[in-house]
Amino acid sequence: MRLGHVDVQQPDVDATLGSLPAGMGATIVPLLLSTGFHVNVDLREAMQNLTRPATLCRALGPDGRLTELLAHRLGEIGADPDRDIIILGAAGSSDGSAVRDCETAAAMLGSHLGVEVHESYLSFAQPSVTAAVARARAERPGRRVVVASYLLAPGYFQTLLESAGADLTAEPLLASGRPTAPAQLVDLVLERYSKAVPVPASAPQPQEAS
Repeated sequence: MRLGHVDVQQPDVDATLGSLPAGMGATIVPLLLSTGFHVNVDLREAMQNLTRPATLCRALGPDGRLTELLAHRLGEIGADPDRDIIILGAAGSSDGSAVRDCETAAAMLGSHLGVEVHESYLSFAQPSVTAAVARARAERPGRRVVVASYLLAPGYFQTLLESAGADLTAEPLLASGRPTAPAQLVDLVLERYSKAVPVPASAPQPQEAS
């Protein structure tokens, strides 16, 4: 397994792919919550000039396992969907497919919680998280406003989310200080990989219990 970055850090995906032995194939699993610019442009461009076989998996979300994890993170901070206003806070993208994915993720979380959940963004897309929080306060004064972090890990965007004015902000899906990654995320990454890699014809098939 090798790591490659699609943004400012190194090694980037091009460098990681170039470091593989000649002729070795690659399966790229985007650790991204939505299909957007990084998947549709950056990763596809990285694959264009490859001299090795490569497969690009789809983004992690939207997915019911992410919904479960979002709800768990809300529970950790004492959010009460019956009393609080829940807003999904996402990174945002200039790519419309990413925005649609976030809208779907918000709808799935709302269905899971049994309340209405609106999406909001930290960059490019609208409404901004700050604007969504302010609107929620104006429309429902006296109620707590809680932001569910639709971010993968701590960092700059999580800091922006926490400064958007909500009463409570959940930790990202990969919260800091935890001994292991959430089972939902591990299962999702492994599933994306396994669906992209065909099982060899010679591989033993599972036997039904008698």
